Amino acid sequence: MVVHVEDNVTQIAMLEGRSLIEFYVSRPADDISEIHGNIYMGRVENVLPGMEAAFVDIGTPKNAVLYQSDLIKNASSKSNETIRIEEALKNKESILCQVTKNPIAHKGARLTQEISLAGRFVVLVPNTEVFGISKRLPEKERKRLRQILEKAKPKEHGVIVRTAAQHITKEEIEHDVKRLVNQWLDIQKQSAKAETPKLLYREPEMPFRMIREEFNKEYRSVIIDDPELFEEAKSYLATVAPALADRIEYHNSSIEEVHLFERFYVEEQLAKALDSKVWLPSGGSLIIEHTEALTVIDVNTGKNVGTSSLEETVYRNNLEAAKEVAHQLRLRDIGGIIVIDFVDMEKTQHRNEVMKTFRAELARDKTRTQVFGISELGLVEMTRKRIGEGLTQTFTKAQE
Repeated sequence: MVVHVEDNVTQIAMLEGRSLIEFYVSRPADDISEIHGNIYMGRVENVLPGMEAAFVDIGTPKNAVLYQSDLIKNASSKSNETIRIEEALKNKESILCQVTKNPIAHKGARLTQEISLAGRFVVLVPNTEVFGISKRLPEKERKRLRQILEKAKPKEHGVIVRTAAQHITKEEIEHDVKRLVNQWLDIQKQSAKAETPKLLYREPEMPFRMIREEFNKEYRSVIIDDPELFEEAKSYLATVAPALADRIEYHNSSIEEVHLFERFYVEEQLAKALDSKVWLPSGGSLIIEHTEALTVIDVNTGKNVGTSSLEETVYRNNLEAAKEVAHQLRLRDIGGIIVIDFVDMEKTQHRNEVMKTFRAELARDKTRTQVFGISELGLVEMTRKRIGEGLTQTFTKAQE
């Protein structure tokens, strides 16, 4: 993980070896646009039964929206009947809510009343009976963690164990749960005396979120070129993951001969990631085009003439494309509806192998994806959860 700070803009590059896999930008203005995870005491401004939604003032330029499906569930109610939003909320009422989707363009943020607090290894879901363990973990590990969780889980709150908890000790999980419970108690205390609208809890700044969400024993280091941020991150890491505190490094730009991003070829890879055309190892290519409704990725054989049959050449080209598409989705942070036009393959076995490879690569992506298979024309329809604006928009803003 490489972190560069310049003119109040923080840029974070996630690397596997020398390969850039994810890129993030944090700016001071993100208190308005990057508010995912923040918790507010909001004020209901308008309840719209026909839309099954309410607009809520949380102090941002555009009112946020709370849909009926995101209302807090009444745990004591035995009825499965969904409560109507006009019965649950009244105009000018104060409500505790959390942002689940950042505001984008003309759309305000999306809210939920089902609060959750993310830790390093667990997610606390206050006032619920939620009890879950990441399905990405092997069954044997899930069983071990379930036994730990049965004792560590607070009676009045729900807990979900994250993928990062694999091989983590009982003591580390208990420490994470205790820290989150104290965090929730503080939020409750603030909400009892808060005027609306008011921000009660702000998600940590981007570098600290990335340390919390991503940094583990598999990472060699976090390298930061800003002395103030380095000290803050060092202190934060010592709190949430003391065993990894010695893996944070300071890159002193004033004495180092090479700029931090140059040292890891980040800028060179970013330039390629902003291009609509991506070359594949054997000479084929991807063309990535965005529209307001969806993203289309076209796979071409291009200069890849192969050394055997046309079917085999196309198959090999599509295998390369499957890996690269998954990589580009992460790197460019592409969300929403995505259509991939693979080159037509005659053999069902080849189509199945390409899809198997594609799904395996997507499994490494922490952002939720859903793939709907491959058609006779070679088209794959999929969705990827949209949280941010995507690399192109984010990087453009960073240069302003």
